[in-house]
Amino acid sequence: MKLRMKMSALLTSTVRKAAVFGFAAVALSVFAVSARADNLVTNGNFEETSPIVGAGNPSSSNGGQLTYNLTATGWTNAGYTFLYTSAAAAGAGVSSQYGPNDVAMWGPGNGSNNGFNASPAGGNFIASDPAYLAGSISQTITGLTKGDTYTVGFYFAGAQQAGYTGATTEGWQVSFGSETQSTPILNNANHGFTGWFFDSFTFTANGTSDVLSFLALGGPPGVPPFALLDGVSVSAPEPGSATLTLTGLGMMGALLLLASKKLAIKRQ
Repeated sequence: MKLRMKMSALLTSTVRKAAVFGFAAVALSVFAVSARADNLVTNGNFEETSPIVGAGNPSSSNGGQLTYNLTATGWTNAGYTFLYTSAAAAGAGVSSQYGPNDVAMWGPGNGSNNGFNASPAGGNFIASDPAYLAGSISQTITGLTKGDTYTVGFYFAGAQQAGYTGATTEGWQVSFGSETQSTPILNNANHGFTGWFFDSFTFTANGTSDVLSFLALGGPPGVPPFALLDGVSVSAPEPGSATLTLTGLGMMGALLLLASKKLAIKRQ
């Protein structure tokens, strides 16, 4: 009787230890995953900007044309691209290389009840014309491990420049290193707004640093279409929850096996 009680107590104690160690293993795995999942993009929400000071470059609290009125920290722009500080700012318009406050998006503030709103990321966002002076907005991502996979996530939408008429299409071509993928092309009604969507792509790093770029897609020319972008992130993919669970269960199984061996020795 006493032997059975000792065996039961030993088994209970071992199971408790296994549970503790299993939980700890899962917690450490989650912590390691969180560390790997940090966003590697600089200024992915486009909140950090600097004005370009000089003759013919009027500043505006609503935003402005990139490389003409202002720059977005961390990003290089090669297209006809604008930064807006809010949905209201997009309706009011900002200055471009062609004149003051002449580029606005159709929305409730200027005669189109299309529900135009800022992205779920909030604050500033980018608008790029895919059919005029097309060029990418890009930055070099560092701290990569060659051969590892990384996930590029972002919000995107389609809009139309105020003062013009006609249906449009919008989307984005996303390149990371030597790989390129594209979002679905959004169909946008006359004076319309598509609403915001989230998309993500997985890429394999070519080296310890790769160039991430976004090139606006769509048309037709002269209408003109504008592809919107916000909330850009680059992170290492997280392993599935099943993997984490198996890690903990594996630890528990190993401890239980050790306990059974101890019990067998006690019986002898």
